[in-house]
Amino acid sequence: MKEQRPRYKEYSTFLKEKYGEKVYKLPVNLPGSCPNRDGTVATGGCIFCDEEGAGFECLPSTMDVAGQIKTNKEFFIRRFNGRKFFAYFQAFTNTYRDISFFEEAVKEAVSDPDIIGVSISTRPDCINEKYLDVLQKVKSEKGVDITVELGLQTVNYHTLKKINRGHTLAEFIDAALRIKKRGLELVAHLILNLPWDNEDDVVECSKICSALGVDYVKLHSLYVVKGTALGDMYERGEFELISLDEYVDRVVMFLEYLDPSIVIQRLVGKGPQGNLHFCNWSTSWWKIKRRIVEVLEERDAWQGTRCDYLNGKAVMKFI
Repeated sequence: MKEQRPRYKEYSTFLKEKYGEKVYKLPVNLPGSCPNRDGTVATGGCIFCDEEGAGFECLPSTMDVAGQIKTNKEFFIRRFNGRKFFAYFQAFTNTYRDISFFEEAVKEAVSDPDIIGVSISTRPDCINEKYLDVLQKVKSEKGVDITVELGLQTVNYHTLKKINRGHTLAEFIDAALRIKKRGLELVAHLILNLPWDNEDDVVECSKICSALGVDYVKLHSLYVVKGTALGDMYERGEFELISLDEYVDRVVMFLEYLDPSIVIQRLVGKGPQGNLHFCNWSTSWWKIKRRIVEVLEERDAWQGTRCDYLNGKAVMKFI
């Protein structure tokens, strides 16, 4: 029986095909904050962000970069027999710091011979040519892959304002163009169940990612942490979250409109343990992922089947 091709371009398979084996990400936690917290852009941060800034799986930022790489690498070698690794600068906004410190941190990470790539998590309004110079230099000198991860969350600029992102869609487009021009790889982070977005926003998210030539996409459902601005809104009943079935529908729709060459790093995220009002409909992330695949199969849907809107769709009948 002929094996059926995957319904979407999955990250783990992509990495194995590119590097010949499984690749593991080693979280690196740098001291610092975010311009959306310290008053440069705004205060309080995004309404869904807690004090750990998405770094709940990281080691303490008081450890040096080499120590974090070594500790995390030893775990993955012992647990999974890992041999190839990405250094993942994960928590908060990693380009929002002194440029000399940033450069030294990246160079320290790639000094480990088992590091074959670096992922930098940051914000669209923290992408600057000088910092891209650093990344391009490291890529050239060390021969490692460099990926920049941008938190966009949604293309709906009204929702961006509602969640206190501190930037609009324009900054994301600017950052994406600059990153792609340098030959660096780009990841877009998106939340498909923000309470103020609808299915039209989901489709437009997919189209914008395709039009900009994003290399990877990370999808994650919204989780509500107690003590955050979003958590307070949740307690006051100021919004409703869509159902799990609706989330699955949105992911399927997003994939259908997405350029089939874009790699899907994640379909649903994992929230921090404890202190939560809501996370993934109290369902395991892998069960949600499995359900998404089941729905794709039930509908005979594939990534990219509706990606027909680029390169002058209206004149295609004349060509």
